[in-house]
Parts: sequence; structure tokens; C-alpha cells
Amino acid sequence: MTKLFWNILKVSPVIAATFLSANSALAAEVNEQATSVAQLSQESNSIGQVTSVSQFSDVQPTDWAFQALQSLVERYGCIAGYPNGTYRGNRALTRYEFAAGLNACLDRVNELIATATADMVNREDLATLQRLQEEFSAELATLRGRVDALEARTAELEANQFSTTTKLKGEAIFALSNAFGDERAGGGDLQDNTTFSDRVRLSLESSFTGTDKLQVRLQARNNIQFDGGSTTVGSERPNVTGTSMTRLGFDGDNGNNVEVDQLNYAFNFGENIRVKVDAVGGDFYDFFNTFNPDFSSSGSGALSRYGRFSPIYRQGGNTGLNVQFNPKGAISFGVGYLANEASSPEAGEGLFDGNYAALAQLEFKPSNRLGVGLTYVRSYYGSGERIFDSTGSSFANRPFGSGEPTSLNNYGVAASFKVTDKITLSGSGGYSDVQSETTDKSADVWYWAATLGIKDIGRKGNTLGLIFGQSPKVTSVSTGNSADTDTSYHLEGLYKMRVSDNILVTPGLLVIFNPEHQNNDTIYVGTLRTTFSF
Repeated sequence: MTKLFWNILKVSPVIAATFLSANSALAAEVNEQATSVAQLSQESNSIGQVTSVSQFSDVQPTDWAFQALQSLVERYGCIAGYPNGTYRGNRALTRYEFAAGLNACLDRVNELIATATADMVNREDLATLQRLQEEFSAELATLRGRVDALEARTAELEANQFSTTTKLKGEAIFALSNAFGDERAGGGDLQDNTTFSDRVRLSLESSFTGTDKLQVRLQARNNIQFDGGSTTVGSERPNVTGTSMTRLGFDGDNGNNVEVDQLNYAFNFGENIRVKVDAVGGDFYDFFNTFNPDFSSSGSGALSRYGRFSPIYRQGGNTGLNVQFNPKGAISFGVGYLANEASSPEAGEGLFDGNYAALAQLEFKPSNRLGVGLTYVRSYYGSGERIFDSTGSSFANRPFGSGEPTSLNNYGVAASFKVTDKITLSGSGGYSDVQSETTDKSADVWYWAATLGIKDIGRKGNTLGLIFGQSPKVTSVSTGNSADTDTSYHLEGLYKMRVSDNILVTPGLLVIFNPEHQNNDTIYVGTLRTTFSF
């Protein structure tokens, strides 16, 4: 066997690189008029021809194939490398790649002969190359057919693609739920009735610069069983459990009619500032870190509403602006402003004259395992809305009754610690100073929660979760009424089972002790949530 043949075998990984540089041009020309290595290099930006083995950063003189590689580079010039200056000599090689690389070397030999440099190629080399060409003729023909088919499929995709700038992401939730116990909060029998409900979201995400994102999200849902009342003031529905503490994290109802749920645009302002403008459906928890990584998502996180994150991130909503300074740094700072009635020109409404919330958050992330956030939110509600977005007791959500304008100073702290690659501990706590805007009434509200997430339990990709806490509770009030007389505890256990990359099944149980922070019977909510993502 000649020196050239052994050189090719010893450094065979180069054929993969040569194959990449050849791509469609090689498939079109193989077994026909040969295309020179120089031309192939010009037709592809994937890799580049080298003239010296020293151009490879990962090839050393001590490597066993160094001399063979050097010979092929300097004598025949049919070796190409990757854009980052590497050769990747330990990479596996297929027969098709070897055939493509062999063809490139044949082209180079033909070029040397045509340019009167035939003395560089001896007769033994030509004989060996001829035998190799005959041996791999079938592979070359098959390779040509595969590349032609790939080009045809690519052309079809380009002709029928949805958009060059927009991606479609979807999520569908099927939920089987039941609440049970002796009595509903406040008295009366608790109806033991199993329900099946759904929620579907389709998100159109467009990017025009590569770092920005325009999101238009459509939603339809019919989950009403433990809603505790509609989110629209004045349209309360009967509450099966007697408390909003049993609300699920993905509940809500619009009769499965499709609506624009979110409309926003996020972009970078310079290198260290991230900006998001919300036109519809904005929430602080969609932009700022809530420090509960395993459970913050409504589709793949906690089953309950309260278990997802601290209620401080539920202040305000809908329309406004959020800005994060140095978002990727060890210390970052964010501010945000959201108004509920920004589109209304009526008195007492609008962007600055109606309900609003203004947030400031300082984040410390000294490592990828630890994160701590300090949060302050100033909020105002003018029409008796539930000021903690239906988390906590009814008294905490309307301490001065329905219809009385209320302002809040909210203070919160949250942290997340990744103990190991599989175990994460998170916790949050908060205090709200609630004031009436028409009288001197005031109230103090406290809340806290702790979560534990353990990954790869039973099977890789599965997560076992435990959540325990106290939802918003009135500890003191100046209205002459008594504060919440007991303490309600939130206990939640769930097990997220990863069936596939696109299907997540989550069974779980929610237990509410002393619902409504009163001496009421314990209420249980069992849920089986199946989430399809695409």
C-alpha cells in the first residue's frame, strides 16, 4: 500500500471536514467534472482550506498522525479545518464521509496534473487512488442521491415556511381535579364533584434583530371549579370550597373562547439593559426572577396558585414597562410599572390615574447555585379589587370591605439555593402595610413559603416537589374588626413525570389547614395535570 493511502487512512477524520466544505457542490459534481479544493472552500463558509498543519490549534507534533497529516497538507493540499482553527482528529468517520474526502483528494490530484505539477504524484499513488475510487463508487453515488433529496426537502420547507422571523410555541393542559373534606370554609357541605378542564395557549414569538422578541399569546380555558370568584370585580361565582386558598395555578375561565392573553415587546437597550413593554396581560412574574425555579410555571410548576411564587409579584398587572439593569451580572437591579386600566380614558383610570403597581427589585446572584432577591412594590387599588390576587384569606384581600380605595407598601425577600445538581431549596416571605385612601384605616398582612424540589426521582427528568407556607394573613387591623383569628397552612405535594420531551404528567395533592385563617375543617384538592408542549 502506498504512502498516500496510509496517510489518508491515518488522518481519516479530515474527510468529515472536507465533506462539510463540499456539501451541495460536491453532490452536484461527484462522478462528473471534478471541482477543485480551492473552489469548494470558496463555496462554503463552514470550514477553510489550510496550507500548514500548524494552523490547527488541536494538532501537536507529538500526535501519532502528525506526520501523515502534515504530508497531506503540504504535498496535496486537500485538508480543511473548522472555523475556530481546530481539526478534531478524534472524531468518528463514516464511509460516506471518507468517500467524499477521497473525492476531494482526487480532485486535487487532477488539478496538480492539469497544472503541470504531475511530478508531485507518482504512479503508485495514482493506482491506489484509482482502486479507492472504484471501491467507494457506490457510496459516492448514494451520497449524491441523499444530498439531492436533502436539497429538495430544504427548498420545499423554505417555500412553505410560516415565517422567517416568527416561531409558534404551544401549550395545552388537561386537568382532572376534585376537592373534598367535611365542610367548606365558612360552613356548609363541601361538594365532592370531580371535574375535567383545559387550558390552551398559543404563543407567536417574533425576533427582528436576534435579541428582541415580540410576543402575541392566544389563550382559551374553562377551569372554574376552585376559582373563588371571577377575576373581574362584580362577577363573583359560587365558590365550591368557600375559599380562594384552593385555587389552582392554571385556573380561570373564558368559556374556551380565544382571546389575546398577552402582547409585549422585549429588547436590549445597550449591552446591560433589558426592556419589556407590556400592552396586554403583563405581570411582574413574567419578567423578574421569582426565585422558585422548579415551581413558578403555571403549566409545569406548582399545581396551586399560591405555591408558584410570592404574592408580591401579583401586585398590579396588564400594561406598562419593566427594565432590568445588568441582568446577567452577579448583582442586578430592576424596576417596573404596570397599570390595570391603561386603555381607559375615564376619570380615575388610565395609565397613571387608576390601579397601578410600581416595583423595584435588587438581585444577588454570586453563583449559579445561589440567588437572593429584595423586592419593594407600591400599589394602589381604587375599586375594591382583591389586593393579593386571590391568594390568602378573603379578609386579607379586602381588609376594608369592597369598594374602598386602598394602597399598599409591599416588602419581600426571596431566595433559591441549589444544594446539589438535583436538589433545590427555595423560600420567600413578605409583609404588606395596607392603608385606606379615604379614611385612617390600616392593616398588616404577612405571608411566607418554602419549597423543595428533587429531580430525577424514580426516572431521569422526573421531579418530586414539596411546598409549605402561610398565605397572606391579616395580623392586625385598625378598623375595629378582629384580625384573622387562626393561621392557615398550605401544604402541597406533587410529582412531575416526564413522559417525553413534550408531555409532562403531574399528580398532586393540596391540603389547606384552617382555611381562611379561621377554625375551619381541612380541605383537600387532588389534581392530575397533563401538560402538552409543542
